[in-house]
Amino acid sequence: MTGYLTTHVLDTARGCPAPGIRIALYRVTGNSHKKIAETVTNADGRTDAPILPADAFRTGTYELVFFAGDYLRDTGQAQGDTLFLDQIPIRFGMSDPQAHYHVPLLLSPYGMSTYRGS
Repeated sequence: MTGYLTTHVLDTARGCPAPGIRIALYRVTGNSHKKIAETVTNADGRTDAPILPADAFRTGTYELVFFAGDYLRDTGQAQGDTLFLDQIPIRFGMSDPQAHYHVPLLLSPYGMSTYRGS
């Protein structure tokens, strides 16, 4: 088995999945970021496929950027031009070439968290 990366977004303020959130994945090398994937969450707050599938998987440092601001505005949880949370970066490392890495975002208008899921 070869490694791969998945993600999802849960709206913890409303207690439901967060659909329609754009997510970009970057490979990080030193101070360089290279975008390697972009997707949008579906009705279940998940991506339709792994954001980094097995055939593209390499170990290293990555960054997921969750573009949460539009979702928070659209759901009436945030207003205005300057939001407390808008673009949310999560930088993490993947060192096991055989592992499934799952990096979800738990989101509310004034807080967020993540963890390594399964």
